[in-house]
Amino acid sequence: MMGPSHAIFWPMIAQALLVFLVYVLMNRRRLAAVRSGQASVKDFVIPTVEPGPSATVARNLINQFELPVLFYVVALSLYVTGGAGVLAVLLSWAFVLSRYLHALVHVTSNKVLLRRNLFLVGMAFCMLLWLLLAIHLTTVP
Repeated sequence: MMGPSHAIFWPMIAQALLVFLVYVLMNRRRLAAVRSGQASVKDFVIPTVEPGPSATVARNLINQFELPVLFYVVALSLYVTGGAGVLAVLLSWAFVLSRYLHALVHVTSNKVLLRRNLFLVGMAFCMLLWLLLAIHLTTVP
């Protein structure tokens, strides 16, 4: 039976799934750009000039290796130290939900203010996880 501490892995798996989904979307948009004549294959050797739709997804992919890295580290740290309780799992799911929403906005409407707010919400959840880890570490015998 899986206890709360093991449950911390599900939001991590969901976050990794988001990365794979963004990779698939980027591949599809790049192929569409080549097929439509907006770009050629050689444009992607060093993609300094890339069509907007695939460039946006490529930038979102980079985002998936910035703040989420801190999430993976804190989630694993909470698990290893025995601090991955219900609150940590809930905060982790909230973080991942914010990342899915951020990615959705980024690769569709790309409304910068909405995207920024979603990023800030996710950052707050990640910061709360780090605070939770710090509190947990001060209470561990």
